[in-house]
Amino acid sequence: MKIGEAADASGVSAKMIRYYESIGLIDAPPRSASGYRHYREDDIHMLLFIRRGRELGFSMAQLRTLTSLWRDKSRASADVKRLANAHIETLNERIASLQAMADTLKTLARQCHGDARPDCPILDAFAAHNGQK
Repeated sequence: MKIGEAADASGVSAKMIRYYESIGLIDAPPRSASGYRHYREDDIHMLLFIRRGRELGFSMAQLRTLTSLWRDKSRASADVKRLANAHIETLNERIASLQAMADTLKTLARQCHGDARPDCPILDAFAAHNGQK
């Protein structure tokens, strides 16, 4: 199948497929005499695998490792689990950070009268922390 058909079958855009090829995440498929890429069923499975990994938030570097492990039939599942657990830890850290942001904004929003007056505790809090981390 051609790249547009591969994109439709995998849910990965043609642009991203070309990008994955350019960075070596997927192998470039054979080309016809006229230069069209011809994707096989295995290529579609790899694109679906990568798409699922991206949906779960894995980075390109992590996906490179995961695809390598997937291709390696002699892999140790412990290697895959270690990578997944590390990613879970990163996700939990992001969740905690996002929750802290939401809590801060909720507190500020409760302090704001939300009326026609110009004073605003939300903007005051932003200005008070200007330049600080």
